[in-house]
Amino acid sequence: MSVLYASLFTVAFFVLIIGLGIKIFQYSKVPAPLKIPVTPAPLTKGGVAFRLAKEAILFASLFRSNKWTWLFGWMFHMSLFIVLAIHLRYFVQDVPTWLVLLQPIGKYAAFTMVIGLIGLYLRRYYVARIKYISSPSDYAWLVLLILIGLSGITMRFITHTDIIQVKAFALGLTTFNPQLWQDLPLDFPLLVHLLLVAILMILMPFSKLLHIPGLFFAPTRNQTDTPRESRHISSWAKNLDAEKNKMQP
Repeated sequence: MSVLYASLFTVAFFVLIIGLGIKIFQYSKVPAPLKIPVTPAPLTKGGVAFRLAKEAILFASLFRSNKWTWLFGWMFHMSLFIVLAIHLRYFVQDVPTWLVLLQPIGKYAAFTMVIGLIGLYLRRYYVARIKYISSPSDYAWLVLLILIGLSGITMRFITHTDIIQVKAFALGLTTFNPQLWQDLPLDFPLLVHLLLVAILMILMPFSKLLHIPGLFFAPTRNQTDTPRESRHISSWAKNLDAEKNKMQP
């Protein structure tokens, strides 16, 4: 079972990294022929960077649009960030001080993560205009994330999985040391948790969850509002003009 899970996570890791890399490359090549930033928009590249930071960290536009959606969405994403951060302790031999100090907060971040996800699920189910445009996969992703959070809570507060063995298993994966793979505890909540995480990693590059990197390539957010100061021409249009000029006598 340990070797099976080690092989599964090896495959999941490469699918996630390669899949995300391909998608990000595709996003970077999509032409943006128009100057279409959502106004009021910044006039400088520094302002654009600050705007993207506000969107990625504070969800500024969502806050202006719908406070309840913002509350549950921000609660989930920030809690997920903390949960992922505290999981770093399983992949480093010497845990840094800042990560040790984060542990008491991270212990309960899984609860706020699940609460946020449940709020987003109820919103999608009970708000008629959102339910109308929702597909089964939208619900499935929320259920998958909720189950990951609940299985993690179960391990920490109910079954008390041996985290020392789990860390040995994780270090074996990161150092490609098969001898440590045998240290994976065969606790049912842990096996469920790891299986769901592996499924999430494998399917993520092919899902709507790619809004994570997609935000930074959205022309409505990453463009300066300078249509009068400078003409905006996409790269493919520049190449087309160059070809036309070559063909002219």
